[in-house]
Amino acid sequence: MPSELEKAMESLIMVFHNYASREGKTGTLNRRELKELMENELSSFLMSQKDPAAVDKIMKDLDTNGDGQVTFEEFVSLVVGLSVACEQCYKMHLSKGCVKKK
Repeated sequence: MPSELEKAMESLIMVFHNYASREGKTGTLNRRELKELMENELSSFLMSQKDPAAVDKIMKDLDTNGDGQVTFEEFVSLVVGLSVACEQCYKMHLSKGCVKKK
């Protein structure tokens, strides 16, 4: 039986490839695919961004080789960055007693 971490990794891979296989180059996200992924899978984060060009800026930051495509490796950097920010919020709430450890 897979562990919680293994399930999370599998989910991350499956979500990426679900959007990456919709159009264009298989195995990468173009701007439209990235936007759709973020609108559906990271909607709270995207709505918290006040900048209407947020997806374009994120695409530019993620596309480290400048080919107009986001690979899984490039995409993971977004997930890691958001996870680090969320973990910092979690620790803050934990220290205030708002969240209980499992």
